[in-house]
Amino acid sequence: MKVPGRRQFLHLATGAVALPVVSRGARAQAYPTRPVRWIVTAAPGGTADILARLMGEWLSERLGQPFVIENRTGAGGSIGTEAVARAPADGYTLHLTATSDAINATLNDKLSYSLLRDIVPIASLIRGAFVMVVNPSFPGKTVPEFIAFAKANPGKVNFGSGGVGFATHVAGELFNMMAGVNMVHVPYRGQAPALTDLLGGQLQVVFDPIVSSITHIRAGRLRPLAVTTSTRSEVLPDVPIVGDFVPGYEASIWFGVGAPKNTPAEIVDRLNREVNAGLAGPKIKTRLVDLGGIPTPMTPSDYGKFIADEIDKWGKVIRAANIKAG
Repeated sequence: MKVPGRRQFLHLATGAVALPVVSRGARAQAYPTRPVRWIVTAAPGGTADILARLMGEWLSERLGQPFVIENRTGAGGSIGTEAVARAPADGYTLHLTATSDAINATLNDKLSYSLLRDIVPIASLIRGAFVMVVNPSFPGKTVPEFIAFAKANPGKVNFGSGGVGFATHVAGELFNMMAGVNMVHVPYRGQAPALTDLLGGQLQVVFDPIVSSITHIRAGRLRPLAVTTSTRSEVLPDVPIVGDFVPGYEASIWFGVGAPKNTPAEIVDRLNREVNAGLAGPKIKTRLVDLGGIPTPMTPSDYGKFIADEIDKWGKVIRAANIKAG
């Protein structure tokens, strides 16, 4: 048998190494070859659902296959997230990752999955502010006046939220901790009933997504004190940020794209590129701003770090406030 010479051997070895790379590249270019299921853990019609359908339509146009939105609600979003964690890691099941997932990582100690271990980050979509709104009859017209009133009347300021462990709940608890006040939490079955009671004067304050409060603010039915992100909102440019008065305070609602762990890296990278291209386009960017969100394109690794930081941040709040899942 003829033994190959050194030059021929190196040529063969180089070819053998290159083959898997070509194969991976070809697989990424071919993806997707059939419809992609995108699981959203919120009900149809809300911000999460609208966002997924908007981006799903973009991805369908770019990649030539339907991105089918599947609303899988229940247990604070953990039912839908678990379904993704258990799905095949082939790029054909995606997850709309959200603030609630980072909160659930600490709030629910009975989860059968780990967000960091079992869901691979693909792309960040948007980050949106809550607005700290009060009934116009409330005596405080600024955050410092609100804090002064709350300190002078401990336990007499009620803040409402969509439920125990909701982002609007932990945002209020973070304010309690950082501002040194003692607001009383009143949980509701959804954010809308909390807003109704705020309008009726049964509550003093709510940390509410801008998209659901903006109409009432513009009509003068609610008074905005501040937004909760680190920068001002484009739709409420004259409203300051909480951090101007409570240094370091930041709370936001955010969404992104994830998939089961071990989803091929080349598929993750391709989806990341396509999502970021959509976020950069004027059509989608304008629609996202209408939803009260700021496009936040990231690499998969940067998005993974962001999620880990959010889990750590809200975990500290949940433990300090002794929040228990209902």
